[in-house]
Amino acid sequence: MSDFLIARVLMFFSFTINGELHQCALVHWFSVSGDQPDPDNGMWVVTPDYFGGARNLSVIHVDTIFRATHLLPIFDTTPLPRTLNYTAALDSFQGFYLNTYIDYHTYEILA
Repeated sequence: MSDFLIARVLMFFSFTINGELHQCALVHWFSVSGDQPDPDNGMWVVTPDYFGGARNLSVIHVDTIFRATHLLPIFDTTPLPRTLNYTAALDSFQGFYLNTYIDYHTYEILA
């Protein structure tokens, strides 16, 4: 995992400067918790990054995006509201498992 950074894409956009097209993404960064995968399930734990309560955001070029990942929420004992929608899932949990078992290509790359 030390060679990869995890981020959530919030928006894709592009702009042109001096006739050159720049395709970008606004991302919210995640930090890897610990230096080894979780011993119970073998998946890495990631948490969203914040500075002073604000999201740690950056604009990156789309060419720097390697591949999509699958994040599984880490549940606690608090009941989930019935109104929780998939669109709010990444904002509703404190941490996520990085699912390396989603397909064998992901496992080969991130394991």
